[in-house]
Amino acid sequence: MADINMIPLIDVSLVLLIIFMVLTPYLVTSQIKINLPKTVSGLPADSDPVKVQISAQRTFYVNSKAVLADDLGGALRSALQGRADPVVLIEADAAVPFEYVVKAMDQAKAQGAQKMGVAVMADKK
Repeated sequence: MADINMIPLIDVSLVLLIIFMVLTPYLVTSQIKINLPKTVSGLPADSDPVKVQISAQRTFYVNSKAVLADDLGGALRSALQGRADPVVLIEADAAVPFEYVVKAMDQAKAQGAQKMGVAVMADKK
């Protein structure tokens, strides 16, 4: 009697498993539809906001002073203290993942910012 060779079946199964493992993250993220706003014309800020800048190296700056990510809340608290209209403007490099922008927004909200904005570059036509 001839035995069935299982090696080719195992090889094909492992290759399929690897393909599915590699493609799954792309399939999941491509199903999320988000329409991001375009900026054709924006209104300039009417007050003097506290600026939170995030560089491409993921370094935070509050009013042009470098701040560690863990100290961002304290720096925002002291910068917003005593302001009648606490406004925060976030300027993030295009290469910065959005999670850093969200972290800055969360910290600003926790420290009492009433208004927040994200600076964008106007589309020049």
